Amino acid sequence: MTTTSPLVQDQTATSPAAPWWKGAAIYQIYPRSFADSNGDGIGDLAGITARLDHIASLGVDAIWLSPFYPSPMDDFGYDIADYCGVDPIFGTLADFDALVEKAHRLGLKVTTDLVFAHTSDQHPWFAESRAGKHGDKADWYVWADAKPDGSPPTNWQSVFGGPAWTWDARRGQYYLHNFLSTQPQLNVHNRAVQDALLDVVRFWLDRGVDGFRIDAINFSMHDPELRDNPPAPPSNKVRTRPFDFQQKIYNQSHPDIPLFLERIRALTDQYPGRFTVAEVGGDDALREMKSFTEGEGRLNSAYGFNFLYADRLTPKLVREAADAWPDAPGTGWPSWAFENHDAPRAVSRWTPESVDRQAFARMKMALLCALRGSIILYNGEELGLGQVDIPFELVKDPEALKNWPLTLSRDGARTPLPWVAGAAHAGFSDADPWLPLGPDHAALAVDRQGADPQSMLVHTRRLIALRDANPALRQGANARWVTEGDLLGFDRVTGGQHIRCLFNFGAAPVAIAAHTAGGAAMLTVNGADMEQLPPAGALWLDMKETNDA
Repeated sequence: MTTTSPLVQDQTATSPAAPWWKGAAIYQIYPRSFADSNGDGIGDLAGITARLDHIASLGVDAIWLSPFYPSPMDDFGYDIADYCGVDPIFGTLADFDALVEKAHRLGLKVTTDLVFAHTSDQHPWFAESRAGKHGDKADWYVWADAKPDGSPPTNWQSVFGGPAWTWDARRGQYYLHNFLSTQPQLNVHNRAVQDALLDVVRFWLDRGVDGFRIDAINFSMHDPELRDNPPAPPSNKVRTRPFDFQQKIYNQSHPDIPLFLERIRALTDQYPGRFTVAEVGGDDALREMKSFTEGEGRLNSAYGFNFLYADRLTPKLVREAADAWPDAPGTGWPSWAFENHDAPRAVSRWTPESVDRQAFARMKMALLCALRGSIILYNGEELGLGQVDIPFELVKDPEALKNWPLTLSRDGARTPLPWVAGAAHAGFSDADPWLPLGPDHAALAVDRQGADPQSMLVHTRRLIALRDANPALRQGANARWVTEGDLLGFDRVTGGQHIRCLFNFGAAPVAIAAHTAGGAAMLTVNGADMEQLPPAGALWLDMKETNDA
């Protein structure tokens, strides 16, 4: 259970010049699974618009829409055939405009996905590029001749399994694809390609979009010399794909990528208040995230996979992730996500065996809302949804199908949201949904939780309101870390406010009296008090500005 008490704060502690996104809470929507308005079993833009009041009730600052563009859906929208349209399964541009209008009326910013490393092979640009070696778009994608023996130009491997090169008989060359063979790699070294992508950014800015999450941007440029990747050093980590056997030096992470990001930033800065955040994965993610957000001329923020692929939540994990982003001049602003459409639900990965899952979900949300940075909630996280076990015959995820059974299907985190506990398909759709709902998800439906003051949903609203009301939580610095066994503690401080946050990640109570002296409880989670944290307990304390940080 959760209790809160008001905390008096210095209203001048947060600079009025701070941009809206700095410390913001952003709600990710996976359109296929959010809400279906037309009864075809697939979520759509009109369904999102109809349910925006739910998102606004959380108190978040913005939404992030996963891809809704025209696509053959080989990778469920991350294979784009037209950057400036809406796929008919999701609606029309008019539906998008209506969504933006209502979101803005509710006080929500709208951010969308940009996928600039590759397109679908159905994109008109690729059709023109593969037609021959001398057309206007001949070098808009990454093409290379076969080796003398007919083998691919390099040893590079794709993320989803198998070589990163596919032979194209029409052009008589191989083309590069870092993901599916139907996702050919754009040649973003080419200035004309950059110009065309900037036109895409401008198109959506002109339609009122407030920002962009840029997908897999560290894959957007390759080594023009086409050098082979060296083998990865020995590791205890299980290798499930050929991709795991290499150091990814030459097929991604080219040093010119930040120069392209500077062009994106220069354009978005022409539209006041816009936000850009990069998704960065891989072995060198931290260095790249810092490079992509360095100074004032690149992206506003970045997030990686510190938490998304972690199989355990530990104090060490949290501290190391936070320490990598000090409150120092020239250092970028981090964003954090515990869940998204590519990773298993965190409560299923992290909850200790003997701890109640909903209790752990409440503690986990309190942790997310206490972190320094902008935070991203994935749809359903506010309900405490767990991972769904999708049987192989219903799996849609192309990565899982290629690497079954060693790769966990991403579908288990993409299942439809439950809206009405007693309705067919929990109110998501009148038709059979594209993926099955979790068998226990109807009991966690929005209507049921909204009527329960002790629910995860109501708890999430309280936490976001507290974060928003207290400058130390929204934008303050980190201080005084405590990592003792399952106990995590850290302080958030700003010019007039000092808040201490304590969490128990384990299944046994933890004594905390040594850390609570002089504090006044402002948030207690799962029965926490000033003496101890029960399993999955959390406590936020007002330490007053006179205390030494």
